[in-house]
Amino acid sequence: MKTLYRLLFYLSLVSIGRAESGDAASEAQRARISLGEVTSIVLANNPAIQQALRKWGAAKARVTQEGAWDDLRVSGSSRVARFVDVAPNAFTDQMLSVEQIIPLTGKNLLRARVAAADAVAAFEQARREQLDALAKTRASYFRLANAYAQLELNRKNLVSLRQIAEVSRSRYEVGKANAAEPLAGEVEASKLLESEQDILRNISAEQSQLNVLMNRDAFAPLGQPEEIRITSLDVSMNDARALLLASRPEIKIAQAKIDMEKSRVDLSRRNWIPDPAIKVEAQRYNDSRQAASELDAGVSFTVPWVNPGKYSAAVREAKENLAAAEHGLDQTNAESLGLLRDALQRVHTAKHHVELFRDKLVPQARHAFEANQFAYETGKASFLEWITAQRNLRDLEAMGQQHVADYYAALADVEAVVGTDLNLFPSTTTKKTK
Repeated sequence: MKTLYRLLFYLSLVSIGRAESGDAASEAQRARISLGEVTSIVLANNPAIQQALRKWGAAKARVTQEGAWDDLRVSGSSRVARFVDVAPNAFTDQMLSVEQIIPLTGKNLLRARVAAADAVAAFEQARREQLDALAKTRASYFRLANAYAQLELNRKNLVSLRQIAEVSRSRYEVGKANAAEPLAGEVEASKLLESEQDILRNISAEQSQLNVLMNRDAFAPLGQPEEIRITSLDVSMNDARALLLASRPEIKIAQAKIDMEKSRVDLSRRNWIPDPAIKVEAQRYNDSRQAASELDAGVSFTVPWVNPGKYSAAVREAKENLAAAEHGLDQTNAESLGLLRDALQRVHTAKHHVELFRDKLVPQARHAFEANQFAYETGKASFLEWITAQRNLRDLEAMGQQHVADYYAALADVEAVVGTDLNLFPSTTTKKTK
């Protein structure tokens, strides 16, 4: 029985070692990727960002169209047949007229102001797409880095488990331990193998996410993230509030909507005043040798005053839309400040977890593991106590690493909420919108 247990245990460790060496060799051949490189590619190639930028370009082109004069109207007619006898020069045979509406009231300029405000909203929407894409990219990058760190921790624990197994085997050979101890080590090894598969699945998921954000094939190979150190958030609550109110795209969009509705109120009022149309008309009679026998000029305009209900309703509609836009800005401000508070609290909580695990919990668990190892080797502690200490250390190290990734992701979320660069992350080649 002793030989059987020993054989099973060593076969398990050999399989673990082979898998580890194979994965290590493949990782050695994999190139590293930096956060700046990934974010630059996302800003340049992400489809959602490109779509928003195209919509912004279309909105800018709309401003010129709305500010232009109405098209010149040209009309002409010529006699095709006449079935009665008439005296020479009694009727017109050809007629040409040119008509142009003169925008004296400036309605076209008001329409251009509405289009300009809409272009501002489209620009801010493009900024929102950029901020969201950056936040998703950074969070995914940190999760990928965390997954690789978890994989490394998992393999370090396998090494530690081998050491435990070696001590247990030595004690078993001299009769100081029973057969359950090697079997317990084998169970722990199997758990580590299962955890490794889950970690590899997480690595694959984050690689796919980053490839999609960079507009690449989801199956394209992606290197291992570089180790980075992120600057801690050094912004006071008042400064963060001021930055948010000045930079957040949603607030800018709400302000642009107010400007848009103000221009529409002015436009609805000016619709009471018609723009005149100047018309010049040339006529040629049936027996005339001149190119133009008669030249006429005239002015025409609509009469909106006979339909007061229509235009009064348009003014009321514009005023109601303006009031709604103002309430929308108040709502956006309140929601934005709520998001800012939540984001800052997540950063504070994650930072507390990082410092607690880094400075206290993990060192204490490591000391406890080393103490239990020495106590077991000297016969003062049981194998179960040693394995439990090793498992506790492994779990705390993994949780500490997870909190680091959560802290970095929370910082990225703060930038997305505020709507501006807080200089927290490595510099990137950011695509500037103009």
